[in-house]
Amino acid sequence: MANPLIKLFRTKIYMAVTLLLMLLAIGVLGFRIMSNYSWIDAIYMTVITITTVGFGEVQPLDDFAKIFTIFLILASVIIVGYALTVITEYILSKNDIEELKLKKMQKKIDSLSNHIIICGYGRNGKQAASKLLAHGKPFVIIEKDNEIAERFQSETMPFIIGNANEDDTLFKAGIDRASTLICALPDDADNLFVVLSARQINKDMCIISRASQETSYKKLKLAGANNVIMPDKIGGDHMASLVVVPDLIEFIDNLSIVGQANINIEEISIEKLYNTDEVKTIRDLDLRKKTGCTVIGYKNGNGEYVVNPDAGIKLLPNSKIIVLGQPEQIQKLNSLYNI
Repeated sequence: MANPLIKLFRTKIYMAVTLLLMLLAIGVLGFRIMSNYSWIDAIYMTVITITTVGFGEVQPLDDFAKIFTIFLILASVIIVGYALTVITEYILSKNDIEELKLKKMQKKIDSLSNHIIICGYGRNGKQAASKLLAHGKPFVIIEKDNEIAERFQSETMPFIIGNANEDDTLFKAGIDRASTLICALPDDADNLFVVLSARQINKDMCIISRASQETSYKKLKLAGANNVIMPDKIGGDHMASLVVVPDLIEFIDNLSIVGQANINIEEISIEKLYNTDEVKTIRDLDLRKKTGCTVIGYKNGNGEYVVNPDAGIKLLPNSKIIVLGQPEQIQKLNSLYNI
């Protein structure tokens, strides 16, 4: 929605333009009728009178036409002055409003912590932002294209306009307070530079980077990326899998990982399920009976995964379980444990 102040100035501009057109029409008709000028001469006389350039008259004016010209000059000084004032105020106020919007957005970003930073709002950046937005995760987008940032910026999608390769831009996005960095820039060299800079600034954050070339994978890992994603490779593998095991892939594709009402899979920290001072097992939690959800995976504190874990496996601190269920069962689980 447009700012009320901008609307007011636009109304004033429309008024000023209308008055200028009326003044021009009155002048042309006046000279045409009173001095019997041709249309071209009437327009010429009106323009040089309104602009007060001081050129000579097309032909001598009688007393009545001189009086009309005097009033036309006085009216033009007032109306043109008003129009210039309104346009100047509009330009200045628009700059001030844009500056206030940037300050407000920066203030909101400064209040974030443990948020996600997305570098680049291209195809992959948009997909990442959409998923995070659906899951209610706070994030900031760094985009150097001012036009893109202005088009998509909103209260729920804050942008930092700048180059992610620069440390100042990363600090504006709160790199020192962020939990995760997603490098979705189109160029592998740019992603590598951002990963290096980010890892130096924040040793503990999780860094996920996009890569186009196979040779960039190890370099990004060495630079400090926790995960490196190759979209082209994933796309090719996915298409091949649809040929080899089509039903299985379609089933997985139909699982919703993020969202509000249709989520099928959820990962949960053990600390949210019970007090870990006394270690429990999957059997002890009995999530199947309480919520209908089935535990299909377990990740221990060292990052090792167990698929389809045994019911007697001990749920140690700093570990996670992955559960599968119908949307209403996942919602019941979330509400039961305030997840």
